[in-house]
Amino acid sequence: MSRLTVRLPETLHHQLAAQAKREGVSLNQYVVYALTRQLTQSYTVQRLSEETVDQQQAQFSALRQALGQASPTTLPAALAAREQVEPEPALTPEVVTRLRTHLADASPHEKSGR
Repeated sequence: MSRLTVRLPETLHHQLAAQAKREGVSLNQYVVYALTRQLTQSYTVQRLSEETVDQQQAQFSALRQALGQASPTTLPAALAAREQVEPEPALTPEVVTRLRTHLADASPHEKSGR
């Protein structure tokens, strides 16, 4: 456990001590409880209203439309233009060959990601 020294206004100290006494715990235990409760509230998941969900979905759809979609001919061109890098040193030539063969033999359906 860590130790923390905090300077409190006298009235706050008395209020905390009185509340701890009512709860039947030490002042230290009550302060830890109160801080934990306060911190936990900031991490609580809040349910969104249907209106907010609808707004977020509309914003997402607008973003997707603004970004556009790649045509089926754009993707192969982009893949062909990408930088070729050497495989990781841990990959054996046999594994790389098998992977390349698998990719080359993939059906057009698999290649398009459908």
